[in-house]
Order: sequence, then C-alpha cells, then structure tokens
Amino acid sequence: MLQHLYTKGPSSISALCDTIGISAPTVFKMLGELTREKIVEKRGVGESIGGRKPDLFRLQKNVIYVICIDIELFKTSMAIVDNNNHFVTPVKTVSVTLSRNRKAFFETLLEHIRELIASANIDETRLVGCSVGMPGLIDPETGENYSYLLDETDGLTLREAFEQQIGLPVVIQNDVKGSALAELRYGHAIGRKNVLVILMDWGIGLGIIMDGKVQHGSSGFSGEMGHMPFVENGELCYCGKYGCLETVASGMTLSKMAREGILSGQNSIINDLSNKEIYRIETELIIRAANKGDQYSIQLLSNIGTNLGKGISILIQLFNPEMVILSGKIAAARQYITLPMQQAINTYCMTQIREKTQIISSELGDESRLLGYAAAGITWFFEAMIADVKDR
Repeated sequence: MLQHLYTKGPSSISALCDTIGISAPTVFKMLGELTREKIVEKRGVGESIGGRKPDLFRLQKNVIYVICIDIELFKTSMAIVDNNNHFVTPVKTVSVTLSRNRKAFFETLLEHIRELIASANIDETRLVGCSVGMPGLIDPETGENYSYLLDETDGLTLREAFEQQIGLPVVIQNDVKGSALAELRYGHAIGRKNVLVILMDWGIGLGIIMDGKVQHGSSGFSGEMGHMPFVENGELCYCGKYGCLETVASGMTLSKMAREGILSGQNSIINDLSNKEIYRIETELIIRAANKGDQYSIQLLSNIGTNLGKGISILIQLFNPEMVILSGKIAAARQYITLPMQQAINTYCMTQIREKTQIISSELGDESRLLGYAAAGITWFFEAMIADVKDR
C-alpha cells in the first residue's frame, strides 16, 4: 500500500483495493492504523461519475528520507529528499573530482555527507538509504561501475564499498537513467509509453523509456549513445575507440574546441568571460557568450547541434519514440542547439517517422537527476521490504 501511494500519489480506497487485491474493509482498517501512526493522511477528494466523491489518501511528508548523490566528472551534488519528493536540505554542491581511486574519493565525499546529515535536523532512524547516480557503465544488480572508481576495496563492489563507508543501504545507477526516471515521474514523459531522454553534459547519454518503464538492458549498460561509431577515422575517444559521437558532440568536445580556437587566435568574448583562463572554459560560459551574440560561440553550438541531430535521427528510426526530451547542460543552449539539431533530423530521418516524434527540452531544472535518484532509492526500499516479508 505504501509503495502504491508513493508511486501513484493520492489514491482512493477503491484504487488501493484494485492494486493490492484485498477487500475495502481491510484497506480501510489499514489506512486507519497508518493514519494514527502519522504515516498516511487524508488529502482531498477524487473524481466521481455520480454520487459522493471518494476521499484520497497519501503519504505524509517526512515519513522516510533518502540521501541522493549526483556524481559528475568535476563536481558532486547531494541532498536529502523525503518520500513526497521534498528537498529537506538545500542541494549541496562540492568540488569532488571523480577519479579511479576509491580511497581518496570516499575520504572527501564522506566528510560532506556527514555535514549534510547534520544540517538536515531529521530523525536519522528514518534515513532508509542512499541513492547514487554517476556516469559510466554501471550494473545496478551487482552495484559495480566498470568505468570509474575501479580499484577494489577488499574485493568489494562499488555499492558494497559505499555501504561500508556510509552505513546505509545504497543504490547505484547510471546518471542518464536518473534523468529518464525523473522525466517519467515528474516531467514531460508522465503518462507516455515510448520516450527517449538525451542527457547532454560532459558526455552524451540516452535514457530509454519503453512501455512506460525505464529500460536498463541485460547488464544495465543500455543507452551508451555517446559511443556510437560516428566519424570514419575520427579522433580517439577516452573509451578506446575512434570516432565516437562524443568526440564531436559532447560538452567535453565543446570546451576543447573553444579552447583550441582561442589559442589559435579566434576572436571571441569567451576569452574575456573566462578572465583569459582558457582552462576554465566550460559549457555554461560558451552558452553565456552565445546569448551575448558571440558568433564563434554560436557556431560552436551549431556544430554540436548538427552532430547531435544526426545521431538522434538514427535513434528515432530505431525506436520510433513519441517524444525526445533534451536534458543536461548543453540543452540549456536552447535554440542555438535545437535549430541545427532539428535541421539535421529533417535531413537524415525518414519523414513518416520524424513527423510523429516531438523534440522538447526538459523543464525539470538542474535538480532533476536528484529527484530521479530519490525515486529509484525509495522504490528500492519498498521493494526490499516487500521481498523481506515474502521470504518470512
């Protein structure tokens, strides 16, 4: 029942009966107990074709909490979120660089996690777990990342190492899966069956929603869009292959192209905006320059958008989605990315398929992945409880 109320939101007794498969008097009795324990509350009424409108019940706020951690290449964001998706702490962003060494990474991260918990002023017995999202090839079943933090700690998987350090159950997933789940629960993908979510940050990732569910693939590795072969005899990608899409269409490539242009004497306000510190040039700064009318920045973004559009056209023809949602730092460029992207899609994608696909930018904001991680973590908690009861 709690799992249903978390996933579906405010529900009537009839809806709970249908989901759980028990009688209305039993559901009513259970709701009474949960209400007295201040876990569930009556909130509003539902729709009715005729007669009395049914009462709706929902989870009270602050019943359980989960620590959500979004690990990027050069920074990490974290917050504590409750079962109603409310941030009970402000998002804390720290400069923790993702490395291959677990020990150094954990030493820095744990200090910030302790500070976050101390600042929350919550009942720590209601802190049920930690949900972590990060880039890389991640198997959510084994809890291992095959791209980052590779050095083993006493033979432990990355999830086990996290759990040992934090002292809580841990869920680990790929960052774009978090973006896709956030869109499915709270964004443009609500109520839709077949949607692609493109995460455009330092790298390029793909979240696949099919039949209304986020798809992980047999090993959790689905959606490695950025490493599709794209350029014949192209540049060497960090994955070890040549000519991947990321070498011509990622945030890392965008920054690299801007730095190379400035060093070669390109006239651009990027140099001034970075205080002539070219290694501080990142996606946000290039977008800011484009918004000020800087033609070099606009051209850089246009090139990225064209390559992304060609890559997305392949995905549209493979998956035939009803919608493609653009998220991440590069998506913030809006028309500087979307216009050349749409032109490339028009060029490379079959008309009959393209016309049935809506291209739209995410509106969830910078904290959306944390909401996706919260959904994954709390769902895991309820599923673990249900499995535990069934095993008894």
